[in-house]
Parts: sequence; C-alpha cells; structure tokens
Amino acid sequence: MPQRSWHRPDLCQGARGERLIRARRYSPTPNRSSFQLLEQRSNLLRSPVFTLTALEIPIIAAPMAGGASTPNLACAVSEAGGLGFLAGGYKTPEALAEQIVDVQQRTDHAFGVNLFIPQPPLTDRAAVETYRDALGREYSAATFGEIADADDDWFAEKVAVVIEHRVPVLSFTFGLPPRDAAERMHTAGSFLIATVTSVAEALQAVDRGVDALCVQGPESGGHRATFTTSDEPGTLALGELLIAIREVVTLPLIAAGGIHSGGQIASLLANGAAAVQLGTAFLRTDESGANPAHQSALLDPRFTETVITRAFSGRPARGLSNAFITAHDASAPHEYPQVHHLTKGLRADAARRGDPHGLALWAGTGFREASTGPAAAVLLGLWIDARAAVSS
Repeated sequence: MPQRSWHRPDLCQGARGERLIRARRYSPTPNRSSFQLLEQRSNLLRSPVFTLTALEIPIIAAPMAGGASTPNLACAVSEAGGLGFLAGGYKTPEALAEQIVDVQQRTDHAFGVNLFIPQPPLTDRAAVETYRDALGREYSAATFGEIADADDDWFAEKVAVVIEHRVPVLSFTFGLPPRDAAERMHTAGSFLIATVTSVAEALQAVDRGVDALCVQGPESGGHRATFTTSDEPGTLALGELLIAIREVVTLPLIAAGGIHSGGQIASLLANGAAAVQLGTAFLRTDESGANPAHQSALLDPRFTETVITRAFSGRPARGLSNAFITAHDASAPHEYPQVHHLTKGLRADAARRGDPHGLALWAGTGFREASTGPAAAVLLGLWIDARAAVSS
C-alpha cells in the first residue's frame, strides 16, 4: 500500500485557531539549555510525516491491550478527528498485521500502534512457582504452562510489521525501543511516542530520539508504564508531573491518566500538553472490545474504588478492586510477564463465566464517567465540553 500523507491542512488551520489553550505548549524556559542539546541530537534522524498539530481534536484513544482496543475503535476515533490506536501488546505479529491492514483499508486518517518493550529475564523463579502453586490450590481445575525465563512479545517481528506497513504513529510502553529500531522506524516515516512516568524517564526518552512523550500520571487505568518492573510507580498527580516534565523538555507532551471531563482536558492543554490520551472513557463505547462484565463493572455499585495491584500481571496496574485482588495482591511476585501468563487462563475462564471478580478490571480513577454510545460522539462531546470550559 502506498505511503499516505497524514497532514491535513484544512483541519489544522481551523483547529489551531480554535485551540488557544494550547498556545504555550512549545514555550521554552531559561533553564533548559542542557537538555536542548539532547533534543537537537535526537532531531538528526527525525522525519515523521505525522505531527500532533495535524489533529483536528487533540484527543487520543489510549491503546488498551487485551481486546478493548479494536480496529473499529481506532477507525472511529481517527475518523472523528482524534487519534485512534491499536494495542500491539500480547498479539502475534500476524494478528497485529491483520488489524493494521484492516484499519488502513477503512480510513485515510492517521492512527497509531502501541508496542510493549521486552522485559529483562526472570529473576525470582521460586517466587513465581510459589504463586503458581497457591493459585493451583485455589483453582484446582486450572492448568498452568511452563514458566518461561523471558518473553519478548515478538518485539523484533512487530517492529518489522509496523515498518512494512508504514504505521504513521508508534508508541512504546515499559521502556524505550533500541536505538537502531528507533532509527529504522523513523526512516519509515513513523512518529515515535515514549510513555513515561517520571522526569528521569522523560530525559532518557529525549536522548533516545523520540518525537513526543506520553506523560502517564498515577490516575491511569491499566499498567503503569515504569521502565522497570520492580519500580514502585510515582504518586505525583498528572497535572504536577506534566508541569515538572514540561520544565525540562521541549518535546510535545501528551497527558494521560484519569481524564474524563472537558474541564480536565482544557486545564491540561493550558498547562503544556499538546494532546490528551484517554482509555477508560472509551471502554463502554459501541466500538470497544472490552468484555461485557468489565464494562458493566464500571457502573456496578459493588465496585467502589480503583487500586494499584500486581496480582494479575506482576506489574503495577490500576483496576477496580475485586475479590481476586483482595486475595492475591499481597503475595504476587514482581515478575512480568510471567505472572501475567500464570493468570491468563484464570482471567479467560472468568470472562467466559461473566465473573467480574476474576477479571482484571483495568480502569482509571474517573471510571464512573465512562459513557455508552458511538466513540465519535464521546470524543466530540469531550471536546465540546473542553472548549466550553475555556470560554466560561
């Protein structure tokens, strides 16, 4: 398929005129000179066709691995003026390629693909085996596969897929792509986004030569994107984290974490974000692939709070507090993706039975505000509310 041009001047002109709240996003501050050298170095290999300013609406549908992010959702958001995403995590390269082609055949608008960065090998096999044995005693009918020392989630093969299909936007979670891979993806014309959870990670990402940073606050649903599995995620609220990172880098920033209202969007854009990224807000839309039990739990009065847990995957992740988390969070080892693979069959069985207490009910802190209907309507409603917040 020929490479498309994703720049849409007709939309950019109107959008820039309307989005006065974004005027400060590239404002330099006097204390950045040492970090600008890193960014100048990264610019040498940067040649993406896409830019965040090409978006009519600066709202991104977060990539949600495990089935929630579908080609239908990606297309709907991109067609409505935002940026839709496919989640590459856990998929085979063949399945990811099929979804990419599906989206490319249905829309000429930009979209993105998220990839998981391979994690270091297993460090505490005994802890994982102990956890497996405990789960086996509770779920006597369950079968568990071999515990692998490492699993790279087919990263190299997926990089080849996104390069072959010239995906316009690529984001990365759990670390940074190797420098040579980043160079090859840039050469193919992709716009690269690193997900970061701290100032230190942001500076590492700048040095790696990415084009933008997705700043993930502690309010985010699903996995925290810390660069190492053992790290405890930071607690600095998204707004404060955004400002802290804005002070030391000049790359465009995407704010993510617990965003569910137009007022929040307007505030984040005014404080330096070039765009915002929302996941939970799209979980109940018509195009969502989230399990029905997961969708229902977002409004179920039995589920009153979200918590950070390692019970399902070994990595810190925010989800609705349920019976599985209560029973197993304290004993879950800090080993990812080994713990994820241990609980995969248990979660699949709970999904078949419609049992929310056995599911990883990933959700951000604004989960009660997730609404139903077409994803385009949700997107446009949020943007209308954001513009109204600026005018009020």
